[in-house]
Amino acid sequence: MHKILKKLDIFADRGSRGLPLERLYRELYSPDLFLMAYAKIRANDGAMTPGVTEETVDGMSVAKIHRIIETLRDGTFVWSPTRRTYIPKKNGKLRPLGLPTWTDKLLQEVIRLILEAYFEPQFLDCSHGFRPGRGCHTALTQVQSRFTGATWFIEGDIKGCFDNIDHSVLLGILSMSIRDDRFLQLIAGLLKAGYMEDWKWNLTYSGTPQGGVLSPLLSNIYLDRLDRFVTDVLQPEYTRGKNRRIDPRYKRISRQVSAAKAAGDAVRLRELKLLQRTIPSTLGNDPQFRRLYYVRYADDFILGFSGPKSEAMAIKEQLRDFLSKQLSLELSAEKTLVTHALTKKAVFLGYEIGLMSDNNRVKTTTGRNGLVFQRRTIQRVVWLGVPSAKLEAKMNEFKVGGNVRSRLDQVPNSDFSIIAWYQSVLRGYSNYYRLAHNRAKAMWRLVWVMQTSLLKTLAKKHKTSVPREFQRLRSRTLSPGGEWMTCLRVVVPREAKRDLIAVFGGLSHRRETSKPICDAPRLVYNTRSELLERLLRDECELCGSNEACNVHHIRKIADLEQKRRQGKLRPWEVIMLTRRRKTLVLCRRCHMDVHMGRYDGKRKL
Repeated sequence: MHKILKKLDIFADRGSRGLPLERLYRELYSPDLFLMAYAKIRANDGAMTPGVTEETVDGMSVAKIHRIIETLRDGTFVWSPTRRTYIPKKNGKLRPLGLPTWTDKLLQEVIRLILEAYFEPQFLDCSHGFRPGRGCHTALTQVQSRFTGATWFIEGDIKGCFDNIDHSVLLGILSMSIRDDRFLQLIAGLLKAGYMEDWKWNLTYSGTPQGGVLSPLLSNIYLDRLDRFVTDVLQPEYTRGKNRRIDPRYKRISRQVSAAKAAGDAVRLRELKLLQRTIPSTLGNDPQFRRLYYVRYADDFILGFSGPKSEAMAIKEQLRDFLSKQLSLELSAEKTLVTHALTKKAVFLGYEIGLMSDNNRVKTTTGRNGLVFQRRTIQRVVWLGVPSAKLEAKMNEFKVGGNVRSRLDQVPNSDFSIIAWYQSVLRGYSNYYRLAHNRAKAMWRLVWVMQTSLLKTLAKKHKTSVPREFQRLRSRTLSPGGEWMTCLRVVVPREAKRDLIAVFGGLSHRRETSKPICDAPRLVYNTRSELLERLLRDECELCGSNEACNVHHIRKIADLEQKRRQGKLRPWEVIMLTRRRKTLVLCRRCHMDVHMGRYDGKRKL
């Protein structure tokens, strides 16, 4: 495996130096690369979801990898069409989703490993979507650090980005860096494979298969052209001046402050200081000063501009023209807005973004000559917040007709599972909005609603009242921040094992920019390399045979836990649950018996 890592490092080095890749197709002949791809995607939820065939990750083997490589070597590999399904969007519309076959997913992951290693060093720092080590929080952190002092926010959203990517433009971008026609033809075949809907095959004229493993990377390669247009064309055009000029009113009062200090007039000095704080120190509309900043996450982007509105509108039109003429994409008219940063809030990645100022927040310092200086510490600083609409939508998941309700879907579960579920929902929502300045205020509203819903759910389960459930479960716990807080707590004692403990609440929701809440223990059952070692050992874990071994997969361990409580575990499921594994390496005979329900556990060595 170290040879593959070394090869990927070579691709990354060529990408960082801008050198093209040649003879890339032959890299697809490496079984180790397929094993690495299998280890990365075999635990994904979609690995057990079939495409247009019944093939899934179940039954994966080294022999299957060699068969795929042989079809690539002799040129007979053909991409299968994706199975088209639809998932609801927040605005009530439906989003098309393509489900590839397992073989196509595996090969796409192999191609993704190669292309990501090469293109990742070339992507700009303003891009954050679908990149390793980056995400929504890194994009928002960059907005907060760079957009200080902006006058306008330009919110951008590309209409149907994944569905409208021009194939010829994308292949032209790839051909500038990849000098291998067979490799490019393979990607072109993926783009033209089509999709199946209502048992009818449909040709894809544009777009990348949304839901495919390779699609996010291809969209980043495509939209990198937009990033470079903004940084190479728009930012130099709309950047001028070293600093904003000082406001003449502020300069005049500063001279009076100096005179009052020299005269020792403390009363006059205090009056002037209070007046000085009410006046901006620099000209907000300085015609000789312009700044433009840009951050993108997938097909959503935002620009912060310091300048007049007419130029902000011109920037928006230049973006629209570039996307239309160069990338054959269209800006969404309803989502692409120009927002005044001082009076309104923009929305980006589910956060509200604005500017905040406070003339009364000052920092006092003493200079070398003994004079005392005061300066405002919050002046046109970026503010991030939880949108009230998002908070209301989350609280409405636990309400009916404006009143807090019980969750009937949780009533059949145990107390431990119910409390753990509520805590996981609260923890996930709080972690996403950990950068918000109003996080504490927003989260305590949600905590009250969720706690009431939790108590009503348990009261319905045990046929008691909410106050009785609160008194039964009330406890105190030490929060991750080191504070003692009231919470709801249930303990499940176990013999010769640690007790199971579930807690709702007990979390500090202060703004946290460095680390998320992590109050749930992370259990690692097995590593990816360990599974590959078992697969390459080529030995059945039930009977010890070495004949045509492959890997049997299940969706999740929780399914086995439920069957154990019902007393319906089969012998091979007992082995998986005991080892805490979602996989078993089986010979062909045992694998068939497992699927047909014939294995009785008597063939173990």
